[in-house]
Amino acid sequence: MNDVTHDLGRGLPGSVVYQGVLAQGSGQWETAHHVARTMASLPAAAHPESAGLFHGAPAVAFALHTAGHPAYGSALERLDEALAVLVAARLSAADERMSAGQPPRMREYDLISGLTGLGAYFLHRRSSPESLRGVLRYLVRLLQAPVTVEGHQVPGWWTRDSPTGRPEDTMSAGHGNFGMAHGVAGPVALLALASRAGHTVPGQLETLAASCQLLEQWAQPASEGGAAWPETVSLETWLKGPTPQFRAGRPSWCYGTPGIARALQLAALACGRESSRTRAEALLAACLSDVTQLVRVTDGTICHGWAGVCLVAHRAASEAHADSPLRRTLPRLRAQFAAYLAHNPVAEGAGLLTGADGVLLTIHTLFPSHPVSSAWETCLLLN
Repeated sequence: MNDVTHDLGRGLPGSVVYQGVLAQGSGQWETAHHVARTMASLPAAAHPESAGLFHGAPAVAFALHTAGHPAYGSALERLDEALAVLVAARLSAADERMSAGQPPRMREYDLISGLTGLGAYFLHRRSSPESLRGVLRYLVRLLQAPVTVEGHQVPGWWTRDSPTGRPEDTMSAGHGNFGMAHGVAGPVALLALASRAGHTVPGQLETLAASCQLLEQWAQPASEGGAAWPETVSLETWLKGPTPQFRAGRPSWCYGTPGIARALQLAALACGRESSRTRAEALLAACLSDVTQLVRVTDGTICHGWAGVCLVAHRAASEAHADSPLRRTLPRLRAQFAAYLAHNPVAEGAGLLTGADGVLLTIHTLFPSHPVSSAWETCLLLN
């Protein structure tokens, strides 16, 4: 199979989402149908070892559901059946791993490949409440039950992988990942969004409150000014605790402070922690006002570029306090994105994360002359 045929982040499912969202407004479905037929020309995998929200059958299902044409209904019903079986298999494997007291791989729980992403699909689709509840119960356990690594107790989301996703001798103890795409911010955001939509399981709100405390604890002033979260931490760093001064990474949706701050804001809104909400908005505003951090944004994509930064800021500002500094940063940030677009071509290739589809959808979302539905942002856990 062509590795981008069924890849939401960098392939045809992203194009189906983009063309479908546009067609919902224009009524012109020819292009969306053409791309959807091309995407469906090869069977999409639903194997537990490889399929996730951004890969295989779940990516196809998300794209067809988000596009929203009635003609896709029968295909979606078949996909839903396969994905319910997939989620059950993934949950069973996770339960076995947890019972053995072993730390997870990133792909077990993350947004891109893991159970968080599959839960996001069923939250978006609303077709299998039991599958969603199973994921929520799993995430509560993941975030609340610690594991032991090299004799030290660490959070249940501590992964035995290296930050690249591959086991490496140089990181035998694994790492803790704070990001939205591959780390704890993804599960936190999904639990929060599900709670706001009326889907809760025992311990969910308590887990969100504890997650607020965790994220606030690890948000630190950056050495250049502003504030940020570490993207990842080693076991040695975790045991030492938060460091007052460190070099902030690139502000981004995927790993950086913008995505993590949105997760904290969503969690705070879901469990009614006003101080945590204020803290999230202040941290995001500080990050987005810090020239030394923004200079590290060097492309226009959603994953780690201007589109993602602006989309996060837009969504967070829409729910910020009326006097939040975040609201004041938004016009300037949009102007910077527009200036970037004026001097640089839109990313080449398909896909929502690293391709043109995500950039163009962001433009339509941010600028009033091209309004579109925000439902597609569920795959980013922003809305």
